[in-house]
Amino acid sequence: MNNQVEETSRALTSPSPESLTLGIETSCDETAAAVLRGGREVRSTVVASQEELHARFGGVVPEVASRRHTEVITIVVDEALSRAGVNWSDLELLAVTQGPGLIGSLLVGVSAAKAYAIGRGLPLIGVNHLEGHVMANFVHCPGEQPAAEELMPSLCLIASGGHTDLVLISALGEYQILGWTRDDAAGEALDKGARVMGLGYPGGPAIDRAACEGNPAAVDFPRPLIEGSLDFSFSGLKTALIRHVQTHGVSSTAGGVADVAASFQQAIVDTLVRNTRQAAEQYHVRQILMAGGVAANSCLRAEMSHLEQVLGVPVRYPPPWLCTDNAAMIAAAGHFAAFRNGPSSLDMDTYSALPLAEHV
Repeated sequence: MNNQVEETSRALTSPSPESLTLGIETSCDETAAAVLRGGREVRSTVVASQEELHARFGGVVPEVASRRHTEVITIVVDEALSRAGVNWSDLELLAVTQGPGLIGSLLVGVSAAKAYAIGRGLPLIGVNHLEGHVMANFVHCPGEQPAAEELMPSLCLIASGGHTDLVLISALGEYQILGWTRDDAAGEALDKGARVMGLGYPGGPAIDRAACEGNPAAVDFPRPLIEGSLDFSFSGLKTALIRHVQTHGVSSTAGGVADVAASFQQAIVDTLVRNTRQAAEQYHVRQILMAGGVAANSCLRAEMSHLEQVLGVPVRYPPPWLCTDNAAMIAAAGHFAAFRNGPSSLDMDTYSALPLAEHV
């Protein structure tokens, strides 16, 4: 059967606008599958969320997440194929997240993908979850303007629960990390901040909703700065929030918790935008992109859109459903990576930590 997989892989000579890729994503607590045509057009996308399952714990429990993945992954894959109106014989490639993420969750997705690859004779490509987030910007969605592949170099801000990276893109597949977080990621800070303010889980959307009614200048939270670097640090900002709530409570301002949420969110957004602007100017980029769950934040999207006017370069970001974890972005990344580098070996591993590139 390995020979069958290898024989199929030799057909991957150039990206075809008609080739169909099945993507599988299980890096954390979302079980997702999607079918893309030509690495760009979404034929189907299915996401089985575990949000309610983990809400009682105030965060993702790894063992619970991996167990739920095993329960639903075949159902999700079958549904993705059904919605796309395709059969296994129509597919040309199978892409799956191999890291970074929760090892137990990743193992479920990769094990299922290997079984499908062997059983169906399909070439398999392991995808870096972070490259998936980058490639979400290039997926075609009705009513949305995707990023332009020809506008290179581009700069992508990846902001999620586990990562805050500034990525310089010379071409698709050619990346450099200009800055990353030295402690908490932006999404992690938002989640922990929401817990401190009693706003529930998931914290990022909860803070975004609360902040809509608040004054972002009500509380003077710090904007973390690492001199001479494009790196981020949000642990001190999180500590400042905890001390404010311990000293003053969340009702010390006229707007109560809404004011505190808006001020905390604004401090994070200001920090993200400041470093993004500095990197864009320093490296003379032709396009700015955003990715990751925090890229769905309404305040960040508004501030980044304003940055487009200030710098005179286009700013693009995916629709919210493509910012959070999904398999469409994995299929897109896998499509181009497989034609660029060839398929992965069936003995490929999973990785809890998997940098997209070196930090310059």
